[in-house]
Amino acid sequence: VCSLSSGKFGTLLSGSWDTTAKVWLNDRCMMTLQGHTAAIWAVKILPEQGLMLTGSADKTIKLWKAGRCERTYTGHEDCVRGLAILSEMEFLSCANDASVRRWQISGECLQVYYGHTNYIYSISVFPHCKDFVTTGEDRSLRIWKQGECAQTIRLPAQSVWCCCVLDNGDIVVGASDGIIRVFTASLERTASAEEIQVFENELSQASIDPKTGDLGDINANDLPGREHLKDPGTRDGQTRLIKDNGKVEAYQWSVSEGRWIKIGDVVGSSGATQQTSGKVLFEGKEYDYVFTIDVNESGPSYKLPYNITDDPWLTAYNFLQKNDLNPMFLDQVAKFIIDNTKGQTLLSTSAQYSDPFTGAGRYVPGSSSGSSTIPAADPFTGAGRYVPGSASNAVAPVGGVDPYTGMGAYQSAAAKVENIYFPKKDAVTFDQANPTQILGQFLTFN
Repeated sequence: VCSLSSGKFGTLLSGSWDTTAKVWLNDRCMMTLQGHTAAIWAVKILPEQGLMLTGSADKTIKLWKAGRCERTYTGHEDCVRGLAILSEMEFLSCANDASVRRWQISGECLQVYYGHTNYIYSISVFPHCKDFVTTGEDRSLRIWKQGECAQTIRLPAQSVWCCCVLDNGDIVVGASDGIIRVFTASLERTASAEEIQVFENELSQASIDPKTGDLGDINANDLPGREHLKDPGTRDGQTRLIKDNGKVEAYQWSVSEGRWIKIGDVVGSSGATQQTSGKVLFEGKEYDYVFTIDVNESGPSYKLPYNITDDPWLTAYNFLQKNDLNPMFLDQVAKFIIDNTKGQTLLSTSAQYSDPFTGAGRYVPGSSSGSSTIPAADPFTGAGRYVPGSASNAVAPVGGVDPYTGMGAYQSAAAKVENIYFPKKDAVTFDQANPTQILGQFLTFN
């Protein structure tokens, strides 16, 4: 059994690894709900009699009425791990894609919330409002108010498995260290100074893996010292890294207390880069880099995700469009990407390597346009593409040629070009590769 939910009149709903949910009454199984194709991680009984929700590892949520599936909700990109009821017409879901979604019973996804940097395991709603809390694999409890992450509380445990909001507004969380903790906004129920100090000491001694946290690309040599903590933070939950006695420490800003709280030591961070420390999770997807862009000092910061297989200019264009920024910054943002990734690509640009999709070498930012002596075919025109700086008096092909492509115009009856790369039925060897990153991905997908 993966999940349980109780309803009116003693009804109990359970979800299981066997891909079914069962309705119980007085210790007897009254009904079996079948339709999911993977384990059912989350179940909820809605206020309206006979309506039930199930969330599954098959990435879907199903609405059941009288034992029949009435509707399937799709949108999450990974396993659905938690459900919470807002009203008779709305509910929330959280998933391994690091997102929270607000749904209407009719099927429409009303809003998507991002804040966690790893799997979200549990979600619970405050009484008499639409604010809620979430916990996850990034060691944090996050409190959401009016659709925004208002507070982030780190815990000295790798996984924060579950959370529950009590009727008095207190929050109970259970973590992988075997300890249940209760957090409150009431001064009357706040723990003693000694207990709070013990909690902070445990937190400060925790180890943070850059691959699972939201600390970004770390180079210990570039980090400031302890004097960096003299300046106050700009928002609750803001994280700062400092280098102290050769160690990298992470601190989080607390608005309520007006101070920086140590949340752990960063392990494996000396000179590490994203190529050695793994991918960064951003809005439910993995990227090689996630940059923070400050357009102006007084304005907000923007996140710019980027993979080394992406085109810098297309990424820059999409970034400007998404954040409604001036398109005049296109070249500046693209140059920022190239400078900060040092033009990294998956393969060498020498003539012996080819792009499996186009059959020719792809463009590499910062590479010399004249480095290859073998003309590469344009996958769209079938002829050599224009190379900046090439001789303008090159000999043109004989015959009727297209002045723009350098050869005959497109013909609909052209012979089909066989792709020698797919399907691949034998082993593939690489002359150049990053074994650390490859092995890391094997472990991730295993």
